Amino acid sequence: MQEALGVRTSKEPFGEKDFYLEELRGRSVLVALAPRVVAERAPLDPLAATIAELMRNGTRVLVWWPAGRPGTERRLLAAIERHRKSRRTSGRRRDVSPMLPVRLGNRASWDGEGLRSQLWPRFRRGRLCVLSVTGQVAVSYPAHATTLATELRIPKVVLVEPDGGLAAGGSRLSFVDGHVLDTLLSQGEAEWTGLGNRRSLLVAVDRALEDGVESVNLCTPSGIGEELFTYTGSGTLFTVDDYCRVGPLALDEFAQAERLLGRGQREGLLKFRTPEEVAHVLATAYGATICNRHLAGVAALHTVAYADDRAGEIVGLYTITRFKGEGLGERLVGALLTEAARRNLEYVFACTIDDRAAQFFERIGFARVPHAAVPAAKWIGYDRRRRRRVGTFRRELRAATSEERA
Repeated sequence: MQEALGVRTSKEPFGEKDFYLEELRGRSVLVALAPRVVAERAPLDPLAATIAELMRNGTRVLVWWPAGRPGTERRLLAAIERHRKSRRTSGRRRDVSPMLPVRLGNRASWDGEGLRSQLWPRFRRGRLCVLSVTGQVAVSYPAHATTLATELRIPKVVLVEPDGGLAAGGSRLSFVDGHVLDTLLSQGEAEWTGLGNRRSLLVAVDRALEDGVESVNLCTPSGIGEELFTYTGSGTLFTVDDYCRVGPLALDEFAQAERLLGRGQREGLLKFRTPEEVAHVLATAYGATICNRHLAGVAALHTVAYADDRAGEIVGLYTITRFKGEGLGERLVGALLTEAARRNLEYVFACTIDDRAAQFFERIGFARVPHAAVPAAKWIGYDRRRRRRVGTFRRELRAATSEERA
């Protein structure tokens, strides 16, 4: 068990799927397959399962299918139908609408105005429409697919490629916001980071975000479910703005935060707390929110028990694996330190039994101190065996306060 910082180590199967499905319910998603996916006959079962899940959720799914020859899209439709039949569906409404071909040379068939007028009658009858594109339109992936999304004003695009998400220096780039994207597209930067072969993709994504697409996911056919429905993810998520906002938890975020704390407790990374104690944590907690929707980290500052010592304790600090390395933990602690300084506290401390958490606190300016260097109230009723293992870390705030007064 760990009191301050949690790093997810076990894989929880789609525990957060409902949260992501709720975000997409009643909206439209464009899933665009790279020509290689079709040409190499990549297994489509995971992709079909994800599309079927979105359809059951009430999400409209538009599939950009690069047809090398007529009829190749039937393989995808058959796989989707199998997954639809594997789960009971309510009502008699059809989920699959007729194929909508996009033919080279008939510009009106894929311009926004003309295509929207053709799409809606099909979506009125169902939740899936496959655009079977051929010729130069198919070759122009991903530029045509992302342009199509902007013309149709579709908020989310999923680009499905054999190579999946971006990687630099051997590490996956889970998130790329507009600022990072601009840097990658500056002269020679993509090539320097090993992404030169994906420059055309980066350009297409950048234009889509500038033209109103809210987010773009990049993943493999087999990883699309994990990318769309889990905190872990499997590819890269592009957004136009800074992906992270840190601030006090709103009441409507308490349920999400409670799930995060519960996850940390189940993983043995956070100290077990009663429902009443969890409520107290939430009341003073800050959250790190991704893309204005996903609560990806939480932490709180306890001060009531340490009022006489003018100290605060960082508790319940936990961030999701996918966002590890994105600086969420440091941003959360930074917000709590600002709050502590505003309250004119003398110092802030944290306790942990995890080596990685200890390294984290030391890296951001906390000093390892004896147990006696934090308020005695911390150790009232504390488990003796645990106390022998726990490390204590302290960061002074008094100096900054004195300078401000001067």
